[in-house]
Amino acid sequence: MIVREIVRDVAPGLVESSDAAVASILLDRQGTGTTAVFDVRDPATGQVIATPPDHSVDDALAALGRADRAGRAWAGETARLRSDVLHHAYDLLIEQKHRLARIITREMGKPLAEAYGEVQYAADYVRWYAEEALRPAGNFRENPAGGSTILTSRAPIGTALLITPWNFPMAMATRKIAPAIAVGCGAVVKPAELTPLTTLAVAEIFVQAGVPEDLIQVVTTTDAAGMSSALMADPRVRKVSFTGSTGVGSILLGQAAQHVIKSSMELGGNAPLLVFDDADLERAVEGAVVAKLRNGGQSCVAANRILVQSGIADAFVEGFTERMAQAVLGNGLGEGVTLGPVIDDRAVRRLAALVDDAVAQGAELRLGGSAPGGPGHLFEATVLDRVPATSDIALTEIFGPVAAIARFDTDAEGLEQANSTPFGLASYVFSESIDRAFDVADRLDVGMVGINQGIVSNVAAPFGGTKASGLGREGSGEGLEEYQEIRFYNLARRN
Repeated sequence: MIVREIVRDVAPGLVESSDAAVASILLDRQGTGTTAVFDVRDPATGQVIATPPDHSVDDALAALGRADRAGRAWAGETARLRSDVLHHAYDLLIEQKHRLARIITREMGKPLAEAYGEVQYAADYVRWYAEEALRPAGNFRENPAGGSTILTSRAPIGTALLITPWNFPMAMATRKIAPAIAVGCGAVVKPAELTPLTTLAVAEIFVQAGVPEDLIQVVTTTDAAGMSSALMADPRVRKVSFTGSTGVGSILLGQAAQHVIKSSMELGGNAPLLVFDDADLERAVEGAVVAKLRNGGQSCVAANRILVQSGIADAFVEGFTERMAQAVLGNGLGEGVTLGPVIDDRAVRRLAALVDDAVAQGAELRLGGSAPGGPGHLFEATVLDRVPATSDIALTEIFGPVAAIARFDTDAEGLEQANSTPFGLASYVFSESIDRAFDVADRLDVGMVGINQGIVSNVAAPFGGTKASGLGREGSGEGLEEYQEIRFYNLARRN
């Protein structure tokens, strides 16, 4: 098995609060043929904190075989057993929340308080699918022409390839793994090269809870393209779930077409946040700060374009800038820190280039705009006002703590700006008129809308977008269906 084992006398080093703590997660490489490793670094310090194995394509194919065999056996277990195992996993995740939160902060950088929030959010997906496992969908209906009864049921689709991103390393893993376990599928999980440690820890906890050891295989690799290409070409893979860029998602969809693999794609975003003249100013400011700075802005549903109606714009920009200035930048393990580092130096350079381009085109820099000196990949909380629609920052996913504000006069103009993007993942609307809020929400070409709040995600809701933001849904009952096939039986009846 590829996930064997997080050594308990070494891994605790990851939960030390000292910046000097250096830890390595050691894995049993017996049978994998892998001797190569790669470095995982703390983005707040640049320090190497672990050296997981750099698995080869052959390792990944061997892992697929184990997951496929284990999945066929797991599919024969009762829904009650699968549910009980997931409930146990939920309890263990919560019991180990302190360790998990610190691993998230060390490898991804988010402030510890946010890491605790991610642990709970991730565990909630496990609990949700423990409950959903006991409510399998099915139907019974009479043939309209008479003579038979139509029955439908759902069956596990088969072995899944789950590819997760670095920005929510625990939540994105459990959001994919839990429904696969719930319905009876095996899975190969490929975490991001930047943040594999959380996934390894979570997979081990699933095993502790009673998930068969071979059912969930974690492959850590620096050759993501080679690994995914080989696995997608293998007919044993019947489902792929990917969270990441639209460019990579398009490549995977092309590969999925070769074997007609069922696909879920949660791809890029360019979320508009619209503030109308009749919005509650304090609520709009607080909601916009949350939508912008959650996870340091490194979220596919982060407010990417803040569009403010002219009548409230000056007051909003003043209040919003004041609140953004209260962000405390630093190491996520530091006391009082509310804004951690971005993921790597490439992200720092990219944010600086976006800010410089916007200012060069006429945007007003109201706050921040640069990377302070010192260790780590830090970038200041930044506010840009009157951002031109032609600037790079208005056209791309920012993925950082930089707020780009533009203004509009009429509702129609605001909607036109909001929808002027190939992406359609999330959006936000702030208005005290329920009629206006829902009218705007209905006309936004997106999969999710937050109304008078800056958080849109919920385990009980279907997460996903339209257009270039992907297809399929995760979370809720709809997320379970992504791992199932519908079977239909036509039962003849005597007249």
